[in-house]
Amino acid sequence: MESLWRADDGHELRRIDWPGPECEGGARGSILFMPGRGDAYEKYLETLEHWRRKGWCVTAADWRGQAGSGRLGNDAVTGHVDDFSIWVADLADFWSEWAKGRKGPLVVAGHSMGGHLVLRAVAEKSLHPAPDGVILSAPMLGVHPEYVPMAVQRLLARVMTVIGDPRRPAWKWSEKPGELPRNRQRLLTHDDDRYADEVWWREHRPELAMGPGSWGWVKSSLASFRRMEEPGLLEAVTVPVCIVAASEDRLVSPRATRKAALRLPQVDFLEFGPEAAHEVLREADGVRDKALAAIDALLDRLAP
Repeated sequence: MESLWRADDGHELRRIDWPGPECEGGARGSILFMPGRGDAYEKYLETLEHWRRKGWCVTAADWRGQAGSGRLGNDAVTGHVDDFSIWVADLADFWSEWAKGRKGPLVVAGHSMGGHLVLRAVAEKSLHPAPDGVILSAPMLGVHPEYVPMAVQRLLARVMTVIGDPRRPAWKWSEKPGELPRNRQRLLTHDDDRYADEVWWREHRPELAMGPGSWGWVKSSLASFRRMEEPGLLEAVTVPVCIVAASEDRLVSPRATRKAALRLPQVDFLEFGPEAAHEVLREADGVRDKALAAIDALLDRLAP
């Protein structure tokens, strides 16, 4: 069931509740899934259904300013935010309302930018009640090119937000706004049908289309990466975490993901090789099935 959730400031966010077989009281637990930058939860309905069949109640939602939850920039396709803390606050408020009255373990999951924000919220202890488990798919804890020092990246972003409108696109998307660029699939998945599913949703729900991030988004992301690198932050995460990632990811930094995994006290870390691109949960079955099995192992420990 799709509906709208209203934040304290009145901004409305889309949500979808994908009930388990006995969500009124007998489900194993509940999972809240948050998608990545420029994403929409429609892309992950197959994964939500997988968890539903395993007996979980599942909810997914848009980030403010993405998919069907409005825009924060100057146009309909550029993804902008002034500060990632806005999204962390939205997640914390949504979580506290969503968690009320639910029985069984509470699990928070996120892909890419959603994984970053989920992990940050957990590390900052912003989620009340505290989740019982965390699932991260290719979390965005750094970006390419990996060889450029973070300080240099931050300096460039700061300059670009000063000399022009921070809401303008930070990179080129395509000649036609909203049109998917060539070779995009190679960055995301080897599975033609799952990639075509995203295209289908964009054609049938044009409001989902989003292109590049803004320079303001770039600056805010780099500031949030720096926050996540603070000594002791990830080391204090006491809940079990499962990370599935790809060593050949060309969108987020595999090196940053590995470093974060080493800092987490309770982590199951599964990294695929060249057989996987960024969207591990939308990859070909050989990859996707192994990723879901690793996640299911954590869920089975939480709710035998």
